[in-house]
Amino acid sequence: MVKSHPAVIAIGQHKGHQVTKYKPTGKRANRPSQASKKGRLGKRVKLIRQVISEVSGVSSYEKRVVEFLKAGSLKDTKRALKVSKKALGTHRRAKLKRESLMNLLRAQQAERDKGKGDKKKEKAQ
Repeated sequence: MVKSHPAVIAIGQHKGHQVTKYKPTGKRANRPSQASKKGRLGKRVKLIRQVISEVSGVSSYEKRVVEFLKAGSLKDTKRALKVSKKALGTHRRAKLKRESLMNLLRAQQAERDKGKGDKKKEKAQ
């Protein structure tokens, strides 16, 4: 008599005990899993970091990077990346820091331009 294969085999892609997958219903069905939320920036942490940056200002290496960015040439933006990479350790963090400092400069420039526009209006009146 020939032996028949067992229903569950111990090798291959579908090995192991067969189970039905749990499917959440209702509110839980559309919610992302906890694992997929790992590493995301939450509201509380974002607010705390924002307050700390406002209170403490920019660090010494950030001041150097800002000076390079004010010059505005391609050479100086590369130098700014190099300085921030040295301080932060990774290329990705350095790029993000350079971008955030560029946004800071843009915001300051817009604030100055807004102030100049108000002064011109006062002189005209």
